[in-house]
Amino acid sequence: MASRSMTETQTDVTVGVDTHGEIHVAAAFTTGLGRPLGQLEIPTTPSGYRRLLVWARSFGATVQFGVEGTGSFGAGLTRFLRSEGCSVIEVNRPNRQTRHSRGKSDPVDAEAAARAVLSGEATSIAKEDHQLVGMICSLRVARRSAVKMRTQIANQMHSLLITAPAELRELLRGLSRDQLIARAASMRPGAVTTPLAATKLAMKGLALRHELLAEELVTLDVELARLTKEAAPELCSLLGVGPDVAGALLVAVGDNPERLRSEGSFANLCGAALLPASSGKTSNRHRLSRGGDRIANGALWRIVMTRLASHQPTQDYMARRTAQGLSKREIVRCLKRYVAREVYRTLNLERDLAGAA
Repeated sequence: MASRSMTETQTDVTVGVDTHGEIHVAAAFTTGLGRPLGQLEIPTTPSGYRRLLVWARSFGATVQFGVEGTGSFGAGLTRFLRSEGCSVIEVNRPNRQTRHSRGKSDPVDAEAAARAVLSGEATSIAKEDHQLVGMICSLRVARRSAVKMRTQIANQMHSLLITAPAELRELLRGLSRDQLIARAASMRPGAVTTPLAATKLAMKGLALRHELLAEELVTLDVELARLTKEAAPELCSLLGVGPDVAGALLVAVGDNPERLRSEGSFANLCGAALLPASSGKTSNRHRLSRGGDRIANGALWRIVMTRLASHQPTQDYMARRTAQGLSKREIVRCLKRYVAREVYRTLNLERDLAGAA
């Protein structure tokens, strides 16, 4: 369905889009005065995206889009609009005050997305992830799943071993995890007519599945190492940055790091921006930022832990700040902030080198 309340040509237009799995709902407004121009519902198909763009441009020559869920339901639309040279602003979620006063509906959410852009509340350029970073993101999804399943299988084998018949427990007692997997995978349970045979069959199946996941992880790690090195060789050369850490940081930034206007915005994205927590007699204190990308925040933490173990300047900083009365948790937060600054500058260097090539 489509509707127009008025027709205006050759004017700047702002379009808000409420995204879903099968349909998107858009609402268009004049950028200057915020006057409503119309609403449109489209299917989440290439032809639907094209129809939205043609409709939006019928109101004016220059169009900017505020899109909800640019990394999920709105990813396909965002890629299409970017390929057509459109400005796409990421809108995190509908304004709660609007939702309380006007209720919940797709047109209301689309209007809220547009007005978030018009008011300056939403200013972040949508992340691009359809090139190298998109490939890294896909492989990381598969890797996280494989790691989780492998851990679950190891725990299940341990539980089975606890309740296994005494004969089997004695056979497998004292083995390391890898030894247990290898021994269980080579078992010959025979006909399943006894508790011992049933337990052997279950252990063998779990062990074989564990080995398949281990092979899958080797393949994924090789590809992730190659892609992260290709996408950001300078980042991968930093102390404490391996393929997994580099992948987490690159996915958080996207294929267009220039959208982050300062190292402060990158720190905020990673949840490493220090927030003041002083009150009364307690001064010069900061607390944890609970916002941002928690996976990227964890990557910064891993860099800090690696450097605390093997990097003398980081160890000296820890000793100096401890003598000043800061707790280890507070010092780690400060170190994550420093690492975020270093990573941001490195990513900027990568971009400059790529531009000069």
